[in-house]
Amino acid sequence: MSRKKSPPITEAWRGLTFTRRTLVVGGGQIAVGAALATRMGYISIIDNDRYVLESESNRVNLTLIPPRRGWIVDRHGKALANNRVSLRIDIIPDRMHSKELVLGQLRTLLQLDGDAMARIERDLKAASGFQPVAVAEDVTEQQYASILVRLPDLPGIAPTRGFARNYPTGAAVGHLIGYVGAPTAEEYEKVKDPLFITPGFKTGKDGLEKYFEELLRGKAGAKRVEVTARGKVVRDLSTQPDTQGKTVHLTIDADLQEYAARRMGPESGAAVVIDCLNGDILAFVSMPSFDPNSFSDGISNAEYGWLRADDHQPLINKATRGLYPPGSTLKPMAAIAAIEHGMDPSERHTCIGGYRLGNRFFRCLGTHGSVDMPTAIMKSCNSYFYWVADRLGYDAIAPTAKMMGLGEEFQLAGSNQRYGTIPDSAWKMKKYGQPWSASDSLNAVIGQGYVSVNPLQLAVMASRIASGRKLYPRLVSRQFSNEPLPFSAEAFATAREGMNRVVNAPGGTAGRSRLPLDGIQMAGKTGTAQVRGLNTGNGKGGTWKFRDHGLFICFAPVENPRYAASVIIEHGMGGSRAAAPVAKDIFTFLYDREKAMEALTAFEAGWGGTIKERMDRDYAAWKAGIARPDPGLAQ
Repeated sequence: MSRKKSPPITEAWRGLTFTRRTLVVGGGQIAVGAALATRMGYISIIDNDRYVLESESNRVNLTLIPPRRGWIVDRHGKALANNRVSLRIDIIPDRMHSKELVLGQLRTLLQLDGDAMARIERDLKAASGFQPVAVAEDVTEQQYASILVRLPDLPGIAPTRGFARNYPTGAAVGHLIGYVGAPTAEEYEKVKDPLFITPGFKTGKDGLEKYFEELLRGKAGAKRVEVTARGKVVRDLSTQPDTQGKTVHLTIDADLQEYAARRMGPESGAAVVIDCLNGDILAFVSMPSFDPNSFSDGISNAEYGWLRADDHQPLINKATRGLYPPGSTLKPMAAIAAIEHGMDPSERHTCIGGYRLGNRFFRCLGTHGSVDMPTAIMKSCNSYFYWVADRLGYDAIAPTAKMMGLGEEFQLAGSNQRYGTIPDSAWKMKKYGQPWSASDSLNAVIGQGYVSVNPLQLAVMASRIASGRKLYPRLVSRQFSNEPLPFSAEAFATAREGMNRVVNAPGGTAGRSRLPLDGIQMAGKTGTAQVRGLNTGNGKGGTWKFRDHGLFICFAPVENPRYAASVIIEHGMGGSRAAAPVAKDIFTFLYDREKAMEALTAFEAGWGGTIKERMDRDYAAWKAGIARPDPGLAQ
């Protein structure tokens, strides 16, 4: 029986090799499949939330809604700062395609200049992801509509309807309210709040806007919208509204504030009005000013350069930052100090046109003959007060000046004050290492020499003379004790009588500024502060910056004072000529608005229009290289 032949060894080995390969490949496939299945399970189960979120972020756009700022209102609830609707155009960098094409269309549609385009390019380089970049704010309805209809061709462009800060009276409240602006990179680094890089969000930069920032800011809202891959909005999903900031109530009278600012006209200076009942500041004006709306909208480099170049310094708050020699406005205070140190107000001194001290002759403004204290105030007799200072020494007068508010630091909301100087012998020795001299006393008693004050301090002094109390100025309703001042009734009565005669008696230095009202009289004191020093040149003419300052302090009514004020006109060439007429019209407005407005209308016609009209004209002239017209004899 023949044996069956076995297959060749090589064929069996090949079969075995094939089977092993099949197992290896199959095992590998199973392992890969298992790994994929495990990974898919991990993604779909364990890591599900993260991928859902990432998927949602591609489909849904979440943006912050800048909060509306709280209003700033006057004592009657009238808005000094509020909000208005603002149309803006932003870019979402991650959704923008064909950058050059999109920016080119925006430049044409929104009429953007080279500076704006350079700023947009710079912001786009610094931005990332979905962080919006502002293209233009406060665009017109027509421009806004032109963008809306072209959105399919403008990927990444996001038109937004929001709110912007608004100041109804413009420059009249520039230094009082301040202004808002976009946060700086430094401010963002401090807080790391995404709201600070959200287009349309503004923070307080100066004045009350900055001081009350936390109250005014409010809380941001948020908006979720569904978008396509190219960034086109499909539908709104949900919106959480913003919470508006709180309202800040001021003691200011908005109508009086605007009137005082307009009445200052083209002059440079300040006016402060205080309620003698409680220290409320009713008007707080510094002119020329700036329009805070320009800063809110994003002021141009050209306009800011114009403001900085103006020699009338519209960016300086003269009411608290301006320091001036007070001139003869100090004489009522000096009279109070003299009476408190034993001088009889009826004692007379003979003015011969000046006062001789050693071999020096200190000149008076005239030759007044024999005068008592009230008459010396009325005629602003320097010689009489030289005599007082020589008898008492200024160390006896300086404490009264400080008690009246001169040189005093006031914790006034939003203000940044310079406090000036009320000198005495200790001050001079500390600052200069020199003893106080009799001539220093004579210069200081008439508000010259080392003495310097700001307009707010002068208004406080006027209110304290009028009320007899240590009134503390306030812009918000804070409580102060306002206790009686430690001076005699005779001292106050003498100072008030002298100030009454200044305005209402024949020969008074401010007789032309009597109030045109029946039964209401204003008391005051004029002052002329020499800019280049005593006996050096004539400050009544010539170059504007070398003319004397004009000052006036006042209160009304005389019998029962309710209001007190100070007015300073820089280089106005005299208090009776420049400052007193402004105070007269401000006080007229407090009692008879119609009569005061008639006078203002006539003034503005001669000045070339309202504040805004003059600012627009001056700005255009500056750009054209035309010098500012000299206010000269504007009064």
